[in-house]
Amino acid sequence: MRVPIQSVTPDAGHAEICGWVHEERDLGGLAFFLIRDRTGIIQVTIPKKKVSEEILLAAKKVSRESVVRIAGTVKAVEKAPGGREIVPDTFEIINLAETPLPLDVSEKVGVELDTRLDARFLDVRRPRVAAVFQIRSAALFAVNEFLHKEGFISITTPKIVAAATEGGTELFPIAYFDKEAFLNQSPQLYKQMMMAGGFEKVYEIGPIFRAEEHNTTKHLNEATSIDIEVSYADHKDVMKTLEDLIVTTYEYVNKTCSTQIANLEIDNFCVPKAPFTRLPYCEAIEIAQKTCSEPIKYGDDISAAAEHAIGDEMGAHYFITDWPTEIRPYYAMPYEDDPSICKAFDLMHPRMELSSGAQRIHQYDLLVQQIKKKGLSPDSFEFYLRPFRYGMPPHAGWGLGAERLIMTMLGLSNVREAVLFPRDMHRLVP
Repeated sequence: MRVPIQSVTPDAGHAEICGWVHEERDLGGLAFFLIRDRTGIIQVTIPKKKVSEEILLAAKKVSRESVVRIAGTVKAVEKAPGGREIVPDTFEIINLAETPLPLDVSEKVGVELDTRLDARFLDVRRPRVAAVFQIRSAALFAVNEFLHKEGFISITTPKIVAAATEGGTELFPIAYFDKEAFLNQSPQLYKQMMMAGGFEKVYEIGPIFRAEEHNTTKHLNEATSIDIEVSYADHKDVMKTLEDLIVTTYEYVNKTCSTQIANLEIDNFCVPKAPFTRLPYCEAIEIAQKTCSEPIKYGDDISAAAEHAIGDEMGAHYFITDWPTEIRPYYAMPYEDDPSICKAFDLMHPRMELSSGAQRIHQYDLLVQQIKKKGLSPDSFEFYLRPFRYGMPPHAGWGLGAERLIMTMLGLSNVREAVLFPRDMHRLVP
């Protein structure tokens, strides 16, 4: 019976493994193969004068990245990966790989990201790349576990919608029978509606679609968003939840993914320390004005250059709070004593924005007023506004980008490295 390579120990005696031929070397009387599966790599050593003719023929025929099944005696060898090797008594080629390969899985030859993405099925065989997605899986498990323990209910909201979440034009139109429809930008409106349903604490991890014509290392047109909404809560409450979730997720990855962290050659995986600094928007602008290479003034959105300038000053995760109401979505709750400022926040990593959230407006009349102030028509949001007429509790929430979380956690240079099959302005396949 096949066993995972990771579980083959020097004292195993006999083992059968299946995997891909990672590397091969022929030293005359000896042939060496590194065989890889998702758990690790093991060395197979073939003493040519001591094995059968069938094994010699298979070893001669096999190519790198072919799928093989090998069974044999396990021996302790100090210099071999994991301190053990297999001397085979059977060597079966299950599926022979064509040559040349689209890219070098052993990572001895560098390759451009576009080439990697074109052959993503092969790229993810590389231990360094596989580590990213194994960590992503662990991180999302930690997120789900944390939210369940906090009493959240998992929901699924529509991805085909009739109206934009926040108005605007950054929408992908689709043909929906005889109607106009769009791919959803966010579960925002629907998770708020569930507050009227009495669910009190909901979350969703799912795709969002933004028709933004960005061609940067941190933007995608299809991304994964981690969203929550909480009744009887304000912006401070959900900032605390977000802060705790980030720390818990880092702790879980640090505890369970040591092999993957080593494969990524991360020498010092740092778990963020809570509480994160709360930096008012007005102070963030002052920092940017001192050090940013681009001009910025109060009332401007924070550009990438300003993000970098502020991030360099802060040096760790932080929140930007108390934003001007004018530049935040219509559903952000203004302060009672100064309606020009709202109870909105962004969670920032020193490199970029990770999350955006706010306490929401729960009063029908004020919400309609704010929609009109943004130049939008309340009639377009009737399905969303209706629950606010029938007892909507106060509530707050946020959305967190999963790809950006992984990108910043692992120090990746491009967000496309944190998603299996990225969708951007220029990439629709594979």
